[in-house]
Amino acid sequence: MKLRSLTAAGVAAALLALAGCGGSSDGDSGSSGPVDLRMTIWSANAKHLALFDQIAADYKKDHPEIGKITFESIPFDSYTTTLTTQIGGGNVPDLAWILESTAPDFVSSGALEPIDKDADLVPSTTTNWEKDGKLYAYPFSTSPLGVFVNTDLVKAAGRPAPAQQIASGTWTWEETAKTASAVQARGKGGVVVGDFDYKGWDTLNSIWSGWGARPWSEDGKTCGFDQPEMVDAMTFIHKLIFTDKGMPGPGVTKDFYAGDSAMILTQISRAALLEKSKFKWDLVPLPKGPSGEYSVVGQAGIGVFKRGKHADAAKQFLAYFSNAENSAKLAQFFPPPRKSQLNAATLAKANPLLKPAQLQSVVIDGIQRGDIKTSHTGYAELQQTVRAALDPLWKPDADVKTVMSGVCSKINPLLAK
Repeated sequence: MKLRSLTAAGVAAALLALAGCGGSSDGDSGSSGPVDLRMTIWSANAKHLALFDQIAADYKKDHPEIGKITFESIPFDSYTTTLTTQIGGGNVPDLAWILESTAPDFVSSGALEPIDKDADLVPSTTTNWEKDGKLYAYPFSTSPLGVFVNTDLVKAAGRPAPAQQIASGTWTWEETAKTASAVQARGKGGVVVGDFDYKGWDTLNSIWSGWGARPWSEDGKTCGFDQPEMVDAMTFIHKLIFTDKGMPGPGVTKDFYAGDSAMILTQISRAALLEKSKFKWDLVPLPKGPSGEYSVVGQAGIGVFKRGKHADAAKQFLAYFSNAENSAKLAQFFPPPRKSQLNAATLAKANPLLKPAQLQSVVIDGIQRGDIKTSHTGYAELQQTVRAALDPLWKPDADVKTVMSGVCSKINPLLAK
């Protein structure tokens, strides 16, 4: 019940309580032994962790005062809940990855230390992490969503490859649905939305943004679920699942990386899972929607907590972790926010699995035209409320418009706070 109540109360309460504990920790200067640092992350990918550990080891060579640097992996589905529970219990990490969806809560809370802003950072990548002219988290990953395609399954289903459709101008959601249905009719999965699983509803923005839909207005005060664009987008998704049978339904898992589905909508960091794949694959931009070409950008920031045991040491390590040299290394998995590194040649050096043309069309072009994924203050409570209100949608006979109106009825009081 403790976990549940903390989430329902929202991230902000735990963060504001943390901020109210006082100024920065003075643990750096008062410590008589080695300084140990802990960073919470949501990746357990072995290649990610190996790179992080190598960067940490290199840092320690010139910083004998540093003892252990630990990267603590927390499952993505429960990441923010677990992090805020740690904070609420006084087990504050020194540094933490922060989801773009909860950026407003973390940045406005006063719980984070301001950090130096490098002039090389692309301005659009820092907007989520700034307040009153100060930067409170480094946008270490600014990653547009793309579509990984199992071209073997697409070919076996008698459908044209997405690359061919892009060349002919027919790479649309309508055509994507046809391909997904054709593949699923042969026993494999059609199109999968990464991290959705009928729980992470906000991952569906990789589809609904193609209709120009938003869950709420730009100022965060007006519900958008009952607007025509969102109703049309959700109608398309519902039809794709239950009528066209082009997306695995509730309770059905089709692992793209194991060769069990034709397409997955996700970020380029997942390319590492395809290194030893036994099928041919491609990476292409999101299909064109009724509102035209679009891109959705997922972000993650790294922040330093004021009440961490070693805030000053954590800031120094973050400056090293995010410098130009290490940013180029991290670009293998996490697209950099640096102007000097956002080019196909630089990204290709760090991403041997991806072709320069793929990086240009999905990453570089995507960052330039993309919208950052949905965020709002009090996001944890909003996320839970929307998820529950959408449950009736995941049935074959659901009335989409009625469900969407019901979502607004549930979240309007939260948006008005």
